[in-house]
Parts: sequence; C-alpha cells; structure tokens
Amino acid sequence: MAKFTINLPDVSKLVPLILFLSLITNLIFVIILVPSLLSQFRSTSNKSTTSTATTSKDNIFDQINPTSGFEINATYGDLGPKMVALGVIDQKKFESTYQNSNQPLTADQEKILTQGSDQKIKITSDNSYFLLNFFWAVGLANKSNILSQGDMVKYGGQGGAGNFASTGGWTLAKSSAMNYYSKSPLISLTPDQEKLVENVSSNIYRPCCDNPTSFPDCNHGMALLGILELMASQGASEADMYNAAKYINAFWFPGNYSDLALYFKNKEGKSFKDIDAKTILSKDYSSATGYQNKKQWLTQNGVVETPAKQGGGCGV
Repeated sequence: MAKFTINLPDVSKLVPLILFLSLITNLIFVIILVPSLLSQFRSTSNKSTTSTATTSKDNIFDQINPTSGFEINATYGDLGPKMVALGVIDQKKFESTYQNSNQPLTADQEKILTQGSDQKIKITSDNSYFLLNFFWAVGLANKSNILSQGDMVKYGGQGGAGNFASTGGWTLAKSSAMNYYSKSPLISLTPDQEKLVENVSSNIYRPCCDNPTSFPDCNHGMALLGILELMASQGASEADMYNAAKYINAFWFPGNYSDLALYFKNKEGKSFKDIDAKTILSKDYSSATGYQNKKQWLTQNGVVETPAKQGGGCGV
C-alpha cells in the first residue's frame, strides 16, 4: 500500500503573524468601539443626571405656593376706601402694622387700601399677609347671615361673638371690632349667591382648628369668608371658589399643605394641582384633626418631609 506524507507548516513561523493580527484587532477595538461605548455611557449618565436635577427642582413649595402666585377671578373694587371710611380699618394702625413687621405696604397696596383697584386679586408669598388682614376686615364688617345667624352667635348671642380670635383679635379698627361686626353691606349678594357662600364655606376647613369657614372664629376663616363673598358677588362658580380656597389656604398655611401635598403624592400619586379642591379642603384633610391624621401617616410610612415653612398665627 502506498504511503501518504502530510507536510505541516512550521507553527513557530506563524506566531508572529498571529500576534500581529491580534494587535490589529485590539487597536480596532480601542480606536473604534471604545469611544462608541464611552459615548453611550456618557449619554446614559447625562440622562440620569438630568432626571435627578428635574426631580430636585420639583420642589413641593413650587406646587403649593407657585412663584408666580395664584390669581383669583375677582377684583378689589372700592373695598379699601369703604373700610377706611367706615373705620373697620384705621389707616394709620394698618400701615404701622406692616412697617413694624418690616413689610411696609407697596404702592399698589396703598392704592388698594385708599383708592381702590380694578386689578384682579393675586395671592403670592409676598402679599399673603396683606391679603390676610385686608380680607379679615372685609369678612368681619360685611353684613352676612353667616355672622348674624350662624355658629358665631350660637354660643352666647351677639355678645358672645366678640370673644373669638377673629373679633376680639381685630385691633386695627378705630374702635371695638364688634361695632363693625356684620353691620355694613360692603359686598352685595343675591339670595342665591349668599346661599352659595354658605354651602361652600361650610365645606372648607383650616389646619389651626376643627371649624369650617362658615364658623370664622379666627382671622384665616374670617378673611376667607370675605374672599368667598367677593368672588360670589362677581359671578364665581362653586368650583372657582373651592380652587381659590385651596391655594389661598396653602399660602396661609404652607407648612401644613406641604405635608398634605406629600401625603397625596405618596398615597395616591397625585401632584398638588391634580388634587380635588373640595376633597383637600374637607374636614378629613384640612381641619386640625384631619391634618394630624395625615401627618401621622407620613411619619409612620417614613416619608421624607420638606422643611416646614410656617404661616402666620391667628392674630394681627
């Protein structure tokens, strides 16, 4: 049988070629593929950074106290001059209150107080204290069935109504607050409009007590009552009034409403603007008891809280 011989190449001579090809392959990887991978990594990293930045800018206070403020579809009219003439606002006392608090009245606020204004009412962090006292006087002096027949006189009659923070605490009038209590038709309301105010105010609570706005025993309740009456007189709907009260309360009680906004965000996945106004203003959320229950839920569930910014108290 014939024999076949296979001549194998000398492997030692192929080693340099193999090393050379390996080097070329590595260079291609380094020059072409690595930059591409790095680019993708940077892109992913940037997206992550952007997402974090967006989240950090999503400040809860920007939701409850928008920097641009919240505008109400109502104007001041001549409420300021009427109250000064009536005496429920003593102009010198009123102005000195703001000077003493290092928040002197602006030119616009002086005009609203002494001349009146047709500009729409907008609440901001800068003017929330002005609006609180201005409309406190409105709610106190305006003739209203809520004041003359409601819970304010239920406990001790007309004389007993003078013992609340919203009456005894109003010291910026020329004489005793009860001399002006529900005495003047500053805002004219039809029977239907007055009924609307009664219905809406009975469903709006505030975190400083367990009473609705229809029982305005403190400055916040009395001031909001005045705003609701003004809105109703200028054609506001029930929804308009609830939505305005939602933001007004948030400007007057920023610490409380930051907690409530956190509750809805974590419990229901809702941002503040999407929370139903009538719901958040109800006794279950905005009363002192309702708020404390939601605060307890936040604590029990370890929700990180925003540093609280407190609003003003229940006095001048």
